Amino acid sequence: MQKKIALVTGANRGIGFAVAKGLLQKGITVIASARTDEKAKVTKENLSSYGDIHVYPLEVTQLPSIQKAVQYVHNNFGQLDILINNAGVNYDTWHHVQNADLEEVRQTFETNTFAPWQLIQNFLPLLKKSKAGRIVNVSSGSGAFSSQNGQTPGYSLSKYALNGLTLQFAQALQRDGILVNAVCPGWVRTDMGGSGAPRSPEQGADTIIWAALLENSGPSGKFFRDRKEVSF
Repeated sequence: MQKKIALVTGANRGIGFAVAKGLLQKGITVIASARTDEKAKVTKENLSSYGDIHVYPLEVTQLPSIQKAVQYVHNNFGQLDILINNAGVNYDTWHHVQNADLEEVRQTFETNTFAPWQLIQNFLPLLKKSKAGRIVNVSSGSGAFSSQNGQTPGYSLSKYALNGLTLQFAQALQRDGILVNAVCPGWVRTDMGGSGAPRSPEQGADTIIWAALLENSGPSGKFFRDRKEVSF
């Protein structure tokens, strides 16, 4: 039986690292992406004892970099079973919707919304070769409809759009058997979340890993926290 192949973006630290580690421990072959060769190399060293780890230097906002990554996966594995869109930036607590620097907001959207969109589009041919294709978009409670209160507008609206993207792709890929879901990992101790956050990266990663390994009869087009559906 062929091992499942997963690509995890932003896997050199925090939640992405914990997701990659957790998938490896479940026997999944993991391609961990980081923005530079050096970060990818260190990631491989840190994860090599957990399973079949491969790394790739991927800049998720750059289409040529994504296309090269697709070619790498095609040449080395022939298909992709799991795509984890984890890379995210800029919890802009210094902004309010009334005074936000829109150029900074655009840059936030590039990583948090357009990058997952580009990744899904470009990896779709490889995902469609899988018998159990899964896409997990790492979102946030800040992206829920009820959370749009004017605070952290770049981050919140980019995740709100990511949730909408999740719904659209879930509908579009229903006939292909590819399940597409969004996950809120909660407030996690990462560079973005800060040292005072109540959750460990492993706790944040749990539902992401669960969504990546859903049975074929599992849900699609849903938003989860702690393995339970929450409102978009």
